[in-house]
Amino acid sequence: MKKRILVFRFSALGDVAMTVPVLWSFLEKYPDHEVWFVSRPFAKDLVAPLPRVHFFPVDLKQKHKGLPGLFRLFRELKKSGPWDAVVDLHSVLRTHVLTSLFAVTGTKVAKIDKGRSEKKKLTRKDNKVFKALPTTADRYRQTFGKAGFPFELQNFPGKTLYGKDRVSSESPPWGDLGGSPFLVGIAPFAKHQWKMWPEEKMRELLKLLDEKGVSVILFGGPGEEQKKLEGWVADLKTAQTFAGKLTMSGELELMSRLDVMVSMDSANMHLASLSGTRVISIWGATHAYAGFMGYGQTVADALQVNLDCRPCSVFGNKPCHRGDFACMERITPEMVMERIFKM
Repeated sequence: MKKRILVFRFSALGDVAMTVPVLWSFLEKYPDHEVWFVSRPFAKDLVAPLPRVHFFPVDLKQKHKGLPGLFRLFRELKKSGPWDAVVDLHSVLRTHVLTSLFAVTGTKVAKIDKGRSEKKKLTRKDNKVFKALPTTADRYRQTFGKAGFPFELQNFPGKTLYGKDRVSSESPPWGDLGGSPFLVGIAPFAKHQWKMWPEEKMRELLKLLDEKGVSVILFGGPGEEQKKLEGWVADLKTAQTFAGKLTMSGELELMSRLDVMVSMDSANMHLASLSGTRVISIWGATHAYAGFMGYGQTVADALQVNLDCRPCSVFGNKPCHRGDFACMERITPEMVMERIFKM
């Protein structure tokens, strides 16, 4: 009988995406184990291609909201057991409640160490401790180790799992992806403005690619991002966007067709990494040293300016200390253009 592991990671999209190569590596090491992955519904497509991973959607806005909802979720999960271990990759109040309930009923529990103290030292304004911290993926791996399941991270076959050769009932809405033999994806948005390259610089990069005849796909979400991207595309000859028109699996498949993605420190950086595509990431208020690089990406493809004030936050949600946003302003379209074609 296979051993059954319950794994929690509720949000956010980028953090959930980083669990996928870790789950893959765990299952490669332990072929007699299965994982039940508990997360928000958006995560279903991310784990769907993984063998022996069962998805359990959590509804934190209604059914599983508040303490009564968490007790309900615990009863549902307990009923689906027994579990050989519970692995908490989120470590927030909600998962603390759940893991405590499992612990008192005799189930082995392991919680992630997010390295909050190390990250605080890295991002503080004065007396920074400037060093590379463990990646989030490695912190996830270590948490499985605490539960009694040591393993090493493996190369992740994203192009096979999410790419055009996968079995899919979805008909992609794209036809011709452009006449250029080189296909560039660009994801210009991020959750916080201090992680976003200034719009005028991004549009200048698009102009340079357009003049070179390079086919470009612009990525973003529905609504305001979609509207903005459609406006940009109208001024370009070789760019197009499918923002707001794809499912998660469709977007991953499209990303797998790219030669390179240009992205902020954002969820799209992690999705493109999952799809097996090279990512050139642009970093401002945040820093690759905090552990949030895309899985399998290289430091050479992380474009960032060395400033004493960087990084000023872990998540990019704090205003610029200096007031001039030098970390982003000093990255030029020409620098990004050069990196795109530096294979």
